[in-house]
Amino acid sequence: MRLDRFDLPASTASADALAAYDAGVAALLTAAPDPEAQLLQAVAIDPGFALAHAGLARCHQVQARVPEARDAIAQAIALARDGTPREQGHVAVLSLAINGKGAAALDRLKAHLGDFPRDAVPLSAALGVYGLIGFSGRVDHHAEQRALLEWLQPRWPEHGWFLGYLGWSEVETGAAARGSDRVDRALALLPANANAAHARAHGYFELGQATEGAAFVADWLQRHYRPQGILHGHLHWHCALGERAGGDTGAALARYGASIEHSSAPAMPRLADGASFLWRCLLGDEVEAPRWQAMAELTARAFAQSGLAFADLHAAMVEAATGCTAALERRIEALDRRVAENALPAGKVVPTLCRALAAYSAKDWNRAIDLLEAALPDLPRVGGSNAQRDVFLDTLAAACRHAGQPERARALLSARPYMKL
Repeated sequence: MRLDRFDLPASTASADALAAYDAGVAALLTAAPDPEAQLLQAVAIDPGFALAHAGLARCHQVQARVPEARDAIAQAIALARDGTPREQGHVAVLSLAINGKGAAALDRLKAHLGDFPRDAVPLSAALGVYGLIGFSGRVDHHAEQRALLEWLQPRWPEHGWFLGYLGWSEVETGAAARGSDRVDRALALLPANANAAHARAHGYFELGQATEGAAFVADWLQRHYRPQGILHGHLHWHCALGERAGGDTGAALARYGASIEHSSAPAMPRLADGASFLWRCLLGDEVEAPRWQAMAELTARAFAQSGLAFADLHAAMVEAATGCTAALERRIEALDRRVAENALPAGKVVPTLCRALAAYSAKDWNRAIDLLEAALPDLPRVGGSNAQRDVFLDTLAAACRHAGQPERARALLSARPYMKL
């Protein structure tokens, strides 16, 4: 029995297939460009290699290629029937996640990690802002990720991928300095790890070092990352936020047009980055209507119907900003129905926030304030990071300024209330 890069059993007789699989997994975990190529090579060398099919499925899932992900994981399930307990658990977790059974996937993952704590690919499905835990609808999802990683930490000494996520979980739960130091260690071990570079950007945000963060990310991108990487656009988003916070809105808008608006990311993160950046600019009266065109086209093409809550919120920003009132009303009605049917994990905070965006766009400042204040306690349930959700606090502060309450706006921006949860 051969062992993979994490010293876990991998049922293939081919050393070449295993080497290609390990290379593909390394690329997948670090968000490097084109992990698919190595995983396809592993499958081509050994078509019966269940883990390679599972890795390919996870790769497709990350790229939002859901039908292909489901086909690949079905292949893996069939091939793993005669495999080891590790392989069977590995593909079972990914199958549940890819087929939309998030809660069951998390339960199965925790049981699996009890036996195989270093099984990184299924663990990766739970992590990050768009993972199983982040989109679970829990108000404490950041703390849940941290608890999971701290439980596993004794079995992950000095590993650049694991330390990057552990540090990020600390950054998101009020230990930004300690978490940033841990991410620095992760980057020293694995300098080209885009997930760790991303975590470090969040550390700068939480520490109030916006311009330093922009400089760090810009330098890291130049030295380590190509535009084909899945995080390329989002890392430029972090740069643009830092530039804007530093007063260089022109540079931020230029970066948006060059690297964010048409990034190579899947549709949902591209919408989230583009819409939230432009909405922040709208709050500061820094952007004109034509800038919204690409996001409006993306929303109409890929997000016309209510689906993932995080996508709905950013689609609502686009619809509110571009005057698509009827589309926004339909979205809110659909979200209300899903809440009534107990089919929206994040709950009523999602339609409440959409209504707040509509009220802000209509210049109904007091209604926007009331709705946003009602949403704040449950804001983390929508998923995303503190930095991503901060746009709603910015919106509340802007509404307060428009309503003639500048002192209240300043207090809101300094308090960061959701960090106390």
